[in-house]
Amino acid sequence: MSDKMEDLKEKTKKTAELYFQGLKGEGAFNLWRSFDKELAKDISLFFTGKLYAREKIPHRTRQLAAVAALTVLERTEELKAHLHAALNVGCTRQEITEVIFQMATYGGVPVVNTGLKVFRTVLQEKGLWESPSPPQ
Repeated sequence: MSDKMEDLKEKTKKTAELYFQGLKGEGAFNLWRSFDKELAKDISLFFTGKLYAREKIPHRTRQLAAVAALTVLERTEELKAHLHAALNVGCTRQEITEVIFQMATYGGVPVVNTGLKVFRTVLQEKGLWESPSPPQ
């Protein structure tokens, strides 16, 4: 195998570990793999090893963009994975919450509510959920 392919595999592995460490459930890669191992590998090498590993923008920015898009599109399973990734690359709870709230402008309040529910679940899974005190 060529050095270039080995480098891509290593970059894919490191990026996947960075983004999706601690993610519970089957995950997209395992789903793909259950149908076609070779195609799953090719898809993963492209998305994780080439696209998400790019350093043209910081990982934090990339994940906030993914959270915004997936919130508006109501793609809750992918949103959950990218909320984990956003936290894993250093996005704060406040930053992520603000991005989800801003999506009311583009998708309406129902998508915000769905996004916040998914985010609450992710925070609970990571042991980070603290409900704010009710207003006085």
